[in-house]
Amino acid sequence: MLQPNILLIMTDQQRFDSLGCYGFEAAHTPNLDQLATDGALFEHCYVNNPICTPSRSSLMTGKHLPGHGVYQLYDNLPEDQILFTEYLQRLGYHTALFGKLHVCSRYTEAEQRHPHDGFDVYEWCLDHAIHLDSPFNGYAKWLKETDPEFYDRLCHEGKELLHIPREVHMTHWAAERTIDYINNASENQPFFGMMSVFDPHDPYQDYPLEIGDLINEAEIPDPFVLESDFEDALPTLKRLSIEGGNARKLSESELRKIRFGYHASIALIDLEVGRVLKALEQKGLAENTLVIFASDHGDMLGDRLQTKKGGFFYDACVRVPLLMRWPSRFIGEKKLPQVVQLHDLAATILETAGMSRNELQQIMPDAINLVPVCAGESLVTHNAVYCVYRNSSLGGRNTNSPYFDPPVHATMIRDQRFKLNLYNTTNNTEGQLFDMQQDSREENNLWTDKDYTEIRESLTKQILDFLVHQDARFVGKRGGEALPPRWIHD
Repeated sequence: MLQPNILLIMTDQQRFDSLGCYGFEAAHTPNLDQLATDGALFEHCYVNNPICTPSRSSLMTGKHLPGHGVYQLYDNLPEDQILFTEYLQRLGYHTALFGKLHVCSRYTEAEQRHPHDGFDVYEWCLDHAIHLDSPFNGYAKWLKETDPEFYDRLCHEGKELLHIPREVHMTHWAAERTIDYINNASENQPFFGMMSVFDPHDPYQDYPLEIGDLINEAEIPDPFVLESDFEDALPTLKRLSIEGGNARKLSESELRKIRFGYHASIALIDLEVGRVLKALEQKGLAENTLVIFASDHGDMLGDRLQTKKGGFFYDACVRVPLLMRWPSRFIGEKKLPQVVQLHDLAATILETAGMSRNELQQIMPDAINLVPVCAGESLVTHNAVYCVYRNSSLGGRNTNSPYFDPPVHATMIRDQRFKLNLYNTTNNTEGQLFDMQQDSREENNLWTDKDYTEIRESLTKQILDFLVHQDARFVGKRGGEALPPRWIHD
């Protein structure tokens, strides 16, 4: 069988329950819903970390955080780490990036490429409104040629420029470049294309105004908040909310505006993905192209009094959509209940491209090829998945560091039934335990319930075993960090 083409479509900060195929009735996502119908939908895909840089480093290396050494937003991926795209090149693939990579601090990526990024075509753009002067910014270069007047406005107004017209929107640019790449693909060489957009990340009001007409605001539910979230939440979760994304400060109308803009951005993504998928069909490549749609983490959107993302492990933050379609291998719609993880995509892509399982085990021993599961050839995935948070996100109160001080460290384990969240604070250990089969909304914390003591202790031991095993296996150097200028000290 010929090596298939591979197309990875990545969004930023998209929670699992934002698509119609995941049951969200207010969504306008017909193209992505059809992608799920034609292929496989993973119901329980979890990220390795709920922040962009560590999560994407796991995706691109096929490793948990200890394996690649990226723990915080402004960390840099060590130079000796090899992205799966470089292995694809060695397997004979032509590779291209259109959009966000973010395996290093944005200040580093704006100035230099990672030595092992593995892309033949590198049209980088981290965010539609920042680092427009970077020599690697493909979106900025395209804007200068397409609409220089709008480019000047964007340089001047930055993130204050809202409701960006579709024809100059970053999502549209990424789709345009991906379509051009598909249309110009060589018949003699398989390709890997990564269309990686910034939305539905905040600011939530950058969607084209006409796209808002596709969303019925009345169908979008209000944030999910329990009475206990006001008084009885874990002290660490209260602190994360107050010092990080504080939904307590937002009015009901402000939250509804955020939630509306979020889903309007996803409607635009869906339209542009539809164009890309149509280009594959028109080129005659759809049958033997593995298409993957995923995101790097979710967004609380006001749920549980939290906004955006951070050191909390509610599904809205750490569970993401994962759709896969490969017509020549997958037959019939499949909704797969197994727990899987974002870094599995690296192994999935490389084994699909022809790398042997033995070699994969040497490079990324914790990642699993998901194609046999999608094809109905295997039911085996992970017994449990892990999300590791090591003061990864911004605290916002400290003038000496962008991170929380004192730091927040937490670890999540999720098996097929239970989720345990462990917070290691300065003075004690806090925890949450949820029966995800009986309590999918994570309302009833069983941490202190004596009937679940054995479950709590067993899962805590599994976390300890996992962390010790990871640290013992991966003893490597950290890649340093590149902080924003405000926090750089001589």
